[in-house]
Amino acid sequence: MSWVPPVALAALIALVAAQVLTRPARTWTWTAQLVLGGGLLVSGVALGLWWAPGDVYMGDVQRIMYVHVPLVWTAMLAAALTFGASIASLWTGRRGADDLADAAAEVGLVLGGLGVLLGAIWGRPTWGIWWTWDPRLTATIVMLAGLAAALLARRLVPDDATARWVAALLGCAQAVLLPVVALSVRLWNTLHQLPSTAETMHPAMTVTLRWNAVAFLCLFVVLLRARAALAAARPR
Repeated sequence: MSWVPPVALAALIALVAAQVLTRPARTWTWTAQLVLGGGLLVSGVALGLWWAPGDVYMGDVQRIMYVHVPLVWTAMLAAALTFGASIASLWTGRRGADDLADAAAEVGLVLGGLGVLLGAIWGRPTWGIWWTWDPRLTATIVMLAGLAAALLARRLVPDDATARWVAALLGCAQAVLLPVVALSVRLWNTLHQLPSTAETMHPAMTVTLRWNAVAFLCLFVVLLRARAALAAARPR
């Protein structure tokens, strides 16, 4: 059922957007998500360090996967959310959509940057090099640069209406890299390994990875709501 992943992604983005646009930002749900995400992350790190087995070929350095992969996943979700909110901002001109695009771009840039950093730490002992212009790595960096450009546009362009317009266009443009990031290792013979699946991983690895993915999703929503509230409070 090839339609399931895009439909699931669209539903997830809609859910995150609904959570972020709920006012006020600091409600009991915000606190509950923070506690839930923090608890899941702490326990997920423990699972990755002491429960899940080490990789047969890479050994214990592979355990970075349980943080690196969810960080990149949430960064891609943030990039998709930036794209959707930028389209809504251009189409409707509503401030809430612009605030959401601004928040998603910043959170995505931070999480994606951390993901790339951990990937470099993982790559040094496994590939023998900190960085290489592999298609997936290159596409990820360019996508993050697009998010950074959208953030800079809001702060460097003096006219607010023009800044919102330019930032929204950049927020749309960076999303062109999303399918390249997702499909690059399947389209090209690259240094970056193919994505692992439940069939190719130990069951404990699969559970730990999914556990941490949920943890980072909860924390992502918390960060997004807090950042969107800051954007909404910014004088215009």
